[in-house]
Amino acid sequence: MDNALVLAIDQGTTNTKALLVDRSGAVIASASRPMTVDYPQPGWAEQSAEAIWAAVRAVVDELATHSRSGDVVAVAVSNQRESIVVWDAATGKPLAPCIIWQCRRTASACEALIAAGHGDFVEARTGLGVNPLFPASKIGWILDRIPDGRARAATGAIRAGTIDSWLLWNFTGGAVHATDHSNASRTQLFDTETLAWSDELCELFGVPKAMLADVKSSDSRFSETSAHATNLPAGIPVHGMMGDSHAALFGHGVREPGTVKATYGTGTSLMSLVPKRVRSRHGLSGTIAWSLGGRVWHALEGNISVSGQTAAFMSSLLGLKDAGALADLAMTVPSSNGVTFIPALVGLGAPYWRNDVRGEIYGLALGTKPAHLARAAIEAVAFQVADVFTAMEADIGAPLSGLSVDGGASRNDFLMQFQADILDRPLRRGKFPEVSALGAASVAFHGLGLAMMGNDEGQMLFTPAMPEDVREAHLAGWRKAVGHLLA
Repeated sequence: MDNALVLAIDQGTTNTKALLVDRSGAVIASASRPMTVDYPQPGWAEQSAEAIWAAVRAVVDELATHSRSGDVVAVAVSNQRESIVVWDAATGKPLAPCIIWQCRRTASACEALIAAGHGDFVEARTGLGVNPLFPASKIGWILDRIPDGRARAATGAIRAGTIDSWLLWNFTGGAVHATDHSNASRTQLFDTETLAWSDELCELFGVPKAMLADVKSSDSRFSETSAHATNLPAGIPVHGMMGDSHAALFGHGVREPGTVKATYGTGTSLMSLVPKRVRSRHGLSGTIAWSLGGRVWHALEGNISVSGQTAAFMSSLLGLKDAGALADLAMTVPSSNGVTFIPALVGLGAPYWRNDVRGEIYGLALGTKPAHLARAAIEAVAFQVADVFTAMEADIGAPLSGLSVDGGASRNDFLMQFQADILDRPLRRGKFPEVSALGAASVAFHGLGLAMMGNDEGQMLFTPAMPEDVREAHLAGWRKAVGHLLA
């Protein structure tokens, strides 16, 4: 099996990627397709479930033409989390758009649950505060708009699943409806202590259990590819599935508590392993990191709603070509000149969890130039990460040693150095930004009984260099602006 390859899929919000990965962790080939997000109303965010599968099929079919495609021994999936698809079990057709994790259409329903006193119960069972980020309220919202939706769902005629489940359903020609512990733990319907769908939570959110996926270990042999689903041969096992942030943590080689990873995507997820199931007291989430052979690892996580997307948003406002042009413009000035940008474009996530606020530019003056806005936007990404990092240290009760990073925005050296400076901690970035896909590949190799030997080749270290008084002034300005927004 020395020539064995895993075809690893990373289905994200803005891009769908696939990699051919060997046991050394080397990427033999890759393919990518951009994704489109629709915003039909303020606070709403959705994608076409059919377009998601079409993009996955396209990147898989592209790699199926590679000269080494015959060495593929498994398919692995890492996926955008908390995004939900509801489909007809007989036809396989989606019954609604895929409501993605950024969507806030169920904010009022979540607020009503909190007002009715259900928040503590939900958080105790799931580790997650009641919030429209999570799929439970979204499934209920969809069923309310399907004729006889709940009655049909209760008979199994309607399926609901996170993106991994939706992809598996399509890979297997509708034969298998399953998910892994990491994705199930993010639905707000899964009891992370009993490791089962909760009757009480399903009743609270109005979600029939019959529509939910079977839950398995992350390294399970979930099923095999069916004929005609893609250009891959039938019978290749789907041998690993994991939420993208969890897969990134695994891909960074984290196996013990003490290290934090940050995935800078559309949003940012910070995650660190913890010795046992935990309930945050500082605005974070307790979650399942992954499961291997039935054993479950737990983690502490903070989710930032708009992070890497901040650069794309500000680039568009300033009429710039892309995020790279924004970074170039930002570096033409030594500071933001007192300007602070809070990218609460869909509300603020961890550690604040305020759905009612929106983005704000604070500190404008006659001397403000476009370059100052550009710099403020990039700095905002680092400030949000620092807020979560600080909350994580408070929950853990000990200092954290540093940060391992991945994701598209982590390629920005200026941002990474500023991040290290603001945290006053070393920051490590690996050679490949596709750590989620590499983590999924590693899980698949593990499930096959084949170890994947990673290495630190190409890793870059960013060391803090900012004077303490300058750092404290930056943080004070950010906290003042956030306090103004939240007041």
